This record gives sequence, structure tokens and C-alpha cells, in this order.
Amino acid sequence: MKVRIAIAPMFALLVLSGAASAQDTQPAAETQPAATEVRKDTLLIERVQEENKAAMPTRGQTMAQVEARYGAPTDKLDPRGGQKRQWPTINRWVYPAFTVYFEKSRVIDVVANKADAQEIGPKPPVK
Repeated sequence: MKVRIAIAPMFALLVLSGAASAQDTQPAAETQPAATEVRKDTLLIERVQEENKAAMPTRGQTMAQVEARYGAPTDKLDPRGGQKRQWPTINRWVYPAFTVYFEKSRVIDVVANKADAQEIGPKPPVK
């Protein structure tokens, strides 16, 4: 019990001294970059959040609906899976802006492709 009583004030003192030293090490406001500066690099997820969601297929659409709305894909990748009944076949269609993943004939996911080589995001699909 006596050990706990001695530790509590010491811990509080340590916390307060750490907070005070952190305030002393803050750089002056003049040296911090302006909030209006534009960053050159963009994460893929940031670009996707800004884009219109109507520009991509939605979950549950059929292959025919996707092809009717967005046209023929630039590439139809080889199907994956299907070795067992519990592993459904996954088809992948690549469009210039996104890749569509189908389970059987329904959309299960849509992934935005990189806009350029400098953008940080997923690797292209494996063929």
C-alpha cells in the first residue's frame, strides 16, 4: 500500500514535467508550413473518396448490366477459384479507371486503378 502511495505522486510529477517540456519544444508559428500549401502526392483512397461514386458499378449488378452501362472491358482476366463448391469462381474485368470483381455473375467489389505511377495505392491485378 505504501508503495502505491509513493508511486502515484511521482507518476503525476513525471506526466506534468513531460507536458511542460513538450510545450517548450514546439516550433514558433512562423516556422510551421502554411495551411494553404498544396501537397503534391495523393493517396489512391483520397482520390476515390473525392470521385463520384456513380462512376463505378455497384455491388450486386450483373455482368450484363455492367457491360451495358460501361461498355466492354479493356481486359477480361482469367477466372480464379472454383476448385471446390465453397470456393466460387471470381471473374475480373479491367476498365481504365477501375477493376470489377464478380462472384459467379454478380459484382462483389470494385477497386479504383492508379491514375499514374506516382499515386500510392494497390498493385495492379495479377493476370
